[in-house]
Amino acid sequence: MDKKEQMINAVIKRAQESDGKKKLTCGEAFELAREFEAQVIEIGRICNRHDIKVCKCQLGCFG
Repeated sequence: MDKKEQMINAVIKRAQESDGKKKLTCGEAFELAREFEAQVIEIGRICNRHDIKVCKCQLGCFG
């Protein structure tokens, strides 16, 4: 498994099911970006592709 696939799997695994929706906090998104040496926007794109809502955003990076 390559690094990109590992990152996608980590994002999906970290997302929590709540009210029938998958969610990932902003802090977790930044943490994953650091862990995989990726840009935060890439984590956001993965979330968009997998219907994961980024919540508790402190910087307005995610809508």
